[in-house]
Parts: sequence; C-alpha cells; structure tokens
Amino acid sequence: MRLSTKGRFAVTAMIDVALREKLGPVPLSDIAARQQISLSYLEQMFSKLRSEGLVISTRGPGGGYTLGHRTDAITVADIISAVEDALPKVKKTDEVLAQDMAQDLWDSMNAKVYDFMQSVTLRSLVLEQLAKGVKVEQKPAPNRGVFKKPAQPMVRTNAPNSVFALGQSLLARG
Repeated sequence: MRLSTKGRFAVTAMIDVALREKLGPVPLSDIAARQQISLSYLEQMFSKLRSEGLVISTRGPGGGYTLGHRTDAITVADIISAVEDALPKVKKTDEVLAQDMAQDLWDSMNAKVYDFMQSVTLRSLVLEQLAKGVKVEQKPAPNRGVFKKPAQPMVRTNAPNSVFALGQSLLARG
C-alpha cells in the first residue's frame, strides 16, 4: 500500500464530509476552501471514491457529496486504496531478486501498516476531531424553489405617486 499526499488529502476530505453530512450534501468547493486543496484535485479523488462506493454524489442546486456507507463501516485503508494507483507488477528476474533481498521485511511491514489502517474507522477520526473542538458551521438551507423569490422589504414613502398628486400637494401648500 502506498502512502502519499493524495491519500492524506482523501482522508482529510472524507473527514470533512463526515463532519458535515447531517447538514446535507457537501459541495467540493466548500471542502476545497476549508482544507486548501485544489478543486480539480478533489474532483479527481472524489471520482475514484464514488466509483468505489465510498461517497454518493447529488447534482443540482444544493448538491454535493454524502457518504456511501456509515462512518463506522469506512476505514482509512478503504479510502487510501480507492485513491492510490496500484503499484505496477514487477517481473521477477535474478537482478530484481538480488536487489530486493529484504523483500520479506518490506512485505511484513506493509501488512502491518495495512492492518493498522484497516483498524482505524472514519467514525473514530470524526470523534477525534470533535473532541479536539472542531466547529461545524450551520449553513442556511439553499433556496431550491424555481419560482421562489427572496422577500422584498416593504418601502413606504411620503412622496406623491403621480404628477397630479404632486400638483395637488403644491396647490394645498399655497
């Protein structure tokens, strides 16, 4: 399993989605702004996360991403495996075997790292963030109605509403 910036950003973005999921779908632009991650980079990562079923996308106004499973069913290993490219298979030759005499050590270490990441759930990471005092801002519900317009405040004036009313007010003043 490879550990890179891509995996780190994916885990961070998934924590962000999990923290705000109860408020509705989380737009990638909001994640990009909060986490300082490029929007196009997030789009690529979430495409892979969506194809693995870890997130579900909602289109249209008020759209974004929600989790595809419960937070206790998603592990760090699932997230990293979804976004990291698989390592290319190397054909075993005498040169490769001679260069990689410690391969058993690396395989064992890789298995231990994978087991650890498999034991860490998204839920535990979210609870850890909440314990640290991360605030989840309440966002007003988006205006989703097609014909719904914002309410305009009533404006009252004391000015005459026509030329004739203006003339009458001037005649009344004398």
